[in-house]
Formats: sequence, C-alpha cells, structure tokens
Amino acid sequence: MPTAEKIDLYKIHKAEYAAPKEPVLVETRPAHYLSISGRGTPGGAEFQEKVGALYSVAYTLKMAKKFAGKDYKVCNLEGLYWGSGNEAGSFDSKDCEWLLIIRVPDFIKAKDLQQTFAQLRAKGKAGDFGNVKLEQLDEGSCVQMLHVGPYNQENRTIDQMLAFAKDEDLTCRGKHHEIYLSDPRRVPPERLRTILRLPVG
Repeated sequence: MPTAEKIDLYKIHKAEYAAPKEPVLVETRPAHYLSISGRGTPGGAEFQEKVGALYSVAYTLKMAKKFAGKDYKVCNLEGLYWGSGNEAGSFDSKDCEWLLIIRVPDFIKAKDLQQTFAQLRAKGKAGDFGNVKLEQLDEGSCVQMLHVGPYNQENRTIDQMLAFAKDEDLTCRGKHHEIYLSDPRRVPPERLRTILRLPVG
C-alpha cells in the first residue's frame, strides 16, 4: 500500500506565510492550533517549560495520527504577545502575556488531544501538557514582515509595519504575532529569522 503524502500546512497555505523584507498585507483564513498560555518574560523559565509541554503534545499527537494513516509535518512554534494598555509589539516583558501555538490540521479534534494526554501520562511524562488546548485563530487581514536579528530588536521592524498600516489607513486590532523560522539554540541572534504579523482592520 503506498504511503500517504505528508501534509505540510505551510506549503498548503504558502501565501499566509510570506516573509518579505518590506511590510505587506496578507489575508489569513481561520486555522486550528495547539496552544498553551502564560505570563512573564518571553524566553524565561516558565516560557521554556510551556514550550516543552506544547512540543511534547504536538509530536505525540503527530505520531499517533501517522500510525493511523494521516501523517503531517509538525509546524513551527508561533506566539501571540500582548500587554495591558500597550501598542502592538511595545509590551513590557515582565508584564507580558503570551499564547504559544503550533498549527495543526483541521482533522485534529478534542478527543485526539485527550488521548494524547493519556498517552503521555501512561509513559510517566512530567510537565504542563495537561494545559495545552485546541483552539481556532481567525486573524483575517494582517500586515506582515520578516524580521532578521535578535528578538529584542524587533521594534525597528514593528515601526515599519505600523507606518505601513497607517499609510494604508489601517488600524491594528489584534495581538502581536510571531512565527519562528529559526531555532535560537542553533542560530546566532543576528541571523534569527522571524515573521512578524499584526492583524489590522
């Protein structure tokens, strides 16, 4: 029996993951994600623990579906960030709230998530995986741009995006969204590639 082709959501939705060096307007469709929330400094101890829990669920779920005949590529880590009363991208890290997400195919359901939790518990896995949720994100129209460099230097890219939105008579209406194309454990800060996205309307 021929092996089913592995689903790659980034290829299927290629237009939504444009990574231009100048701000552009992209149209996104509703998408399903595994998610886990937290608060505090991005990259800190709690943040890293939540990343680990999210990936534990993502890969355990993917392997179960692969054995069931529905294989797909685990998508990159993404994150939504916001702070009370602050403009997009200008939040104070110590008061930052965040939602870490990994996109999954639409056929992933709540029962699949519960089965994954049971698998992880049966294997004696520790961590915060029980707080991973399945949810839909619908951002619609977004200003998007590639940021190259350290995360703490994103403001220069965000400023260009905000200026573009203003020139287009658009207003930011959602959470600051980052899509990580590089692994910070393997790539030096000056070469990190991150897609930045700001929902607008």
